[in-house]
Amino acid sequence: MSVALLLAGLVACHRPTPTHGNLPAPIAQPAPAVAEPPSAPAAASPRWDPRPLIGPEWPLARSVPVRATHAAIVSSHPIASDIGIAVLRRGGNAVDAAVAVAFVLAVVHPVAGNIGGGGFMLVRTSDGGVHALDFRETAPLAARPDMYVDSSGTPLASSVTGAQSIGVPGTVAGLFEAHRRFGHLPWHELVAPAESIAREGYTVDAARSRMIALEAKRLALFAASRAQFLPDDAPPAPGTRFQQPDLARTLALLGDSGPAPFYRGAIATLITQEMERDHGLITTGDLARYQPVWRMPLRITYRGDTVYTVPPPSGGGVALAEILNVMEGYRPLPPFGSAALMQLQIEAMRRAYLDRNAYLGDPAFVAMPLDRLLSKTYAAEVRAGIEPGHATPTKPVPGTRSEGTETTHFSVVDELGNAVACTMTLNNDFGSAVTVTGAGFLLNDEMDDFTTAPGRPNLYGLVQGAPNTIAPGKRMLSAMTPTMVVDSAGRLVLVLGSPGGSRITTAIYQVLTDVIDEHMPLPDAIVAPRLHHQGQPDVVSLERDGFLPSVVDSLAAMGYQTTTWGYKTEVNAIGRTDSGWVGVADPRRSGGASAY
Repeated sequence: MSVALLLAGLVACHRPTPTHGNLPAPIAQPAPAVAEPPSAPAAASPRWDPRPLIGPEWPLARSVPVRATHAAIVSSHPIASDIGIAVLRRGGNAVDAAVAVAFVLAVVHPVAGNIGGGGFMLVRTSDGGVHALDFRETAPLAARPDMYVDSSGTPLASSVTGAQSIGVPGTVAGLFEAHRRFGHLPWHELVAPAESIAREGYTVDAARSRMIALEAKRLALFAASRAQFLPDDAPPAPGTRFQQPDLARTLALLGDSGPAPFYRGAIATLITQEMERDHGLITTGDLARYQPVWRMPLRITYRGDTVYTVPPPSGGGVALAEILNVMEGYRPLPPFGSAALMQLQIEAMRRAYLDRNAYLGDPAFVAMPLDRLLSKTYAAEVRAGIEPGHATPTKPVPGTRSEGTETTHFSVVDELGNAVACTMTLNNDFGSAVTVTGAGFLLNDEMDDFTTAPGRPNLYGLVQGAPNTIAPGKRMLSAMTPTMVVDSAGRLVLVLGSPGGSRITTAIYQVLTDVIDEHMPLPDAIVAPRLHHQGQPDVVSLERDGFLPSVVDSLAAMGYQTTTWGYKTEVNAIGRTDSGWVGVADPRRSGGASAY
């Protein structure tokens, strides 16, 4: 069945009766009649002129926004976004669409879309309630703090590739829990599109072919990964019809039976057999114990708006809050792209990441000074230590490793204003590179997000502290930062998130400040050039050709070491407009927006 026929079938399908009974804080359900579009903003923002302080060779001159009066979805693959919109059109709500999108991404975006990883979901109901779901992976019970270093303390590659790098997956349990609490359409109908695409196949685009090619050496190390992603010992060429029959059978089983087979049944058996083949740690007991957790979202006020994001074990939300709180004290901000603004942002980022790494971890294992880190008073103390015009050096750390692009984010708003911001990950590109034999899905390498070697950087160059050391059953610290913004009138105005490992938080911050402080339209804020600093290593990363050479020279004169890089983040966002919504897929990668 083609994707077009699948979409047509979804839209034509009869709308079923809800099956969940009485649940706490039920999400609003779309009515059969067309809902009124969201109201217009109270006043138009000043028009932003981007030309003076963006590099003349900056290639991202424009994005291709999708505008709608009722609903929008933005994800890392156009097929997934289209499937989600089809779910909404036939009576599903934002969580229903999120479940369908997540499973489709596991099929069409295997570099990061997954059922073998984990993530965080932020849900806002149309009555204003905001809920944070943690389905982050956990360490197996056999894990130990020193398992990824040799006798001399040197980090081992086993934390990023192979079965020993794998944390207990949370995605399937998390999606099912979100649906249990807030879903409307039957579960099996939401999994069915992904199962059909895996079975019948889809056309591989150039981006996905290139992603597989870049990781071909790692994938080739494992028989099931080699068979699935490297037919004839090469990645599927663009235009190839790519079928995944093992994955289709897995999805059919999940659609029929929910998460039970994954954590206690046939799929769990296949996972543990894969562990035995490659000396992995996950057991049937580890899988059976796994539970997602509902947490209180972080709530941050910023210049009259309210920003919601996820709490630990995501470190991204706390770091975002600290950056926003510090920057809020500067009024007015220097112009976008100026050395003066960039220097303040760099120093706020530096301090937020150092605090993140020093204090944060799994709240079930670590007492964290969150009240202090999130307070405006603490932000004022931090701000007082920033000397305009001068860098504040961070102690250098040797051995920083390269960085990958592993995560996926999607944003959903339905016609009644229910919304989902969901970020999922395998950690590295294609996770551990291990595909479960007979089940067809990749497993994560999230164990590297722990402090695997004290004083040494992880995959993303982060040097993390004792609160994030490995312990059995513990959730590793994350950078995922799904975020929503509500204005002073209580209206949802922005839903966003990004992949990019340690760069996620700074990307989210920059889009927020570009919209709120610079008055950029969302499409312009998405394409505006980004910088990044994470404390360690003490290097400012600038998107290539994004900033004026004279500005970069000014940063160097202040004492900053700068480097340039390609596109590491992909902010997929939905924003309120005067007539409804605008969805923007970040042109840095190959996502897609869909709306009606």
